[in-house]
Amino acid sequence: MLKLLSEKLKESFLSVIPIIILVLVLNYTIAPMPLWNMVLFLVSAFLMILGITLFNMGVDVSLIPIGEKIGSSLVKSRNLLLIVILTIVIGIFISVAEPDLIVLAGQINGVPDSTIIIVVSIGVGLALVAAFLRILFQLPLSYILISCYLLAFILSGYTSREFLSIAWESGAVTTGPIMVPFVMALGLGLASVRGDKTTEEDSFGLIALCLIGPILTVLILGMFFTPSGGSAMAVPEIQSMSDIISLYGSNFPQYFMQIAVALFPMLFLFGIFHISRLHLSKKTILKISTGTIYTYLGLVLFLTSANVGFMSSGYQLGSILIENTSTGVLILIGMAIGYFVVAAEPAVFVLKRQVEEITSGAISAKAMGIGLSIGVAVSVGLAMLRVVTGLSILYFVIPGYVIALILSFIVPHLYTSIAFDSGAVASGPLAATFMLPFAIGACEAIGNNIYTDAFGIVVLVAMTPVITLQLFGLVYVIKSKIAAREAVIPVEDTILELDYETDADSDNISDENNDRLSKGNTNDS
Repeated sequence: MLKLLSEKLKESFLSVIPIIILVLVLNYTIAPMPLWNMVLFLVSAFLMILGITLFNMGVDVSLIPIGEKIGSSLVKSRNLLLIVILTIVIGIFISVAEPDLIVLAGQINGVPDSTIIIVVSIGVGLALVAAFLRILFQLPLSYILISCYLLAFILSGYTSREFLSIAWESGAVTTGPIMVPFVMALGLGLASVRGDKTTEEDSFGLIALCLIGPILTVLILGMFFTPSGGSAMAVPEIQSMSDIISLYGSNFPQYFMQIAVALFPMLFLFGIFHISRLHLSKKTILKISTGTIYTYLGLVLFLTSANVGFMSSGYQLGSILIENTSTGVLILIGMAIGYFVVAAEPAVFVLKRQVEEITSGAISAKAMGIGLSIGVAVSVGLAMLRVVTGLSILYFVIPGYVIALILSFIVPHLYTSIAFDSGAVASGPLAATFMLPFAIGACEAIGNNIYTDAFGIVVLVAMTPVITLQLFGLVYVIKSKIAAREAVIPVEDTILELDYETDADSDNISDENNDRLSKGNTNDS
């Protein structure tokens, strides 16, 4: 357990440290923050590292085993109607507990948090059903994604302008630290029961559908609701360490209760499965219970530190940069944030190793990492360009996903599945808790509409790896064809010399052999 703790602590530290260094550099150069607000940021960063560490431990020990066991148990029931109903329920329950979704809902004025969370959760539930039916009937992922994104493009023309970016943001934010490992484990459990050669391939692609599902449902919600007012965020007035302690003391009880309520439905469902179907051993239950406690404490620390200090620091930094520098500097700093954050994201390390193994080294992990970092840097730069110019999110997501969907017919199917899943990997916890507040702060300082111009940064971050990974897949296809061509051994013309003998020659040779044999016998006598 101590070894696992040290590994997770290292991963969490590497995730957050690029932002800490960048904020410190900006604070002492072009964007000075008040002293005690800077102290609040550092305290929040420390608590966030600790929270992510505990949460990731809990995910490995409890959420992933729960997902696999529930998935395999569902398929073994062989009751299609029951599977569909329970899959929807599971999708709703895990979405309600997603910390990044809770963070997003809290940043939108004029629409109740519960309304956004419920609508997004319904979208995830329906997406999970579609993902299960795809695994069951072995339907091509590309055709399902084309249908879903085409529908999303059509609905985008009817939803309110202020809700458009929020809707596209909701999918990328929902596929966060609870959703991704649980759904991937659930998919592995669903696919493993079939046990054929496509099991590994079918276990990918679930996250891709869980990303587009909420986008569709929130686009429909946008036809009936419109956000109002400015940002829900505010910079706290801090004068001493006692103010920081008081701020955390007043917020901790709220998040202890909120996370308990969010996790309860999922744990309750697991309890029903354990009693009725799984019948796990006491040792397994104890292990899962311990992991659940880690998950709970980690989520409390993560959400409290994000809402109390981390988000407000990103918001404040964005405002100060606009006041002290030019818009060009804002775009460059945004690109730097995108590059270093994705480079240190632990899940990206897993993705890079996975692709290197699948391609047998044809695509190296190093090249993959550089490609993803550059891609995300460009996407954050484009998001900052939107903040400055007010360009619609559709000018970016429509061409981006059209390119990605075209590539899905060229690269191997497994690449497409992993590529569309990888968007959730790049848009980790820092995208919603720092990048989005950073964009909101800059947008408000300029005087633009945050709902049309600032929201959308996370979906751009999630879109770039989809294209990047499939471009690597295209390179792999080209390399494979070249290698196959070189492996073909050319057939050279060979002249065979045949000795044709006449019947007379054969008779002469036979008579000579008989004479030699007779002479030999005479000599022996």
